[in-house]
Amino acid sequence: MSSPGNQRGAGTDERKARGQRAERLAAEYLSAQGYSILSTNWRCRSGELDLIAEQDGGIVIIEVRSRSSHALSYGLPSESITPRKIRKVRATAAVYLQQSGKLTAPVRFDVITVLFQADAEPKLEHIEAAF
Repeated sequence: MSSPGNQRGAGTDERKARGQRAERLAAEYLSAQGYSILSTNWRCRSGELDLIAEQDGGIVIIEVRSRSSHALSYGLPSESITPRKIRKVRATAAVYLQQSGKLTAPVRFDVITVLFQADAEPKLEHIEAAF
């Protein structure tokens, strides 16, 4: 018999797996576009950066957001990026740049959204310089 906690855990597991798949798809897309992936899921005390890439000598910090098509009533994936999330990503990026010795490199913050659809391929959207 499953308890409500287990059911909630199953939903969390599905969401986590969808997030990991979205990050993998985003990394594959960026690589195909000529980006060099420097790190995935880079973590420090202040937070996590989904993808860190390099393009034309600059550092690109990529926030990956995904949603399944049946959850669109909550809004588009890009609408889930709040001012608080932007501050957290920027603060975490500052730690990464300090620790990696890349403080003088140009930096851009992009967003890649992935919409998972029931009967179709996932739809990716790349928003350059999103914040």
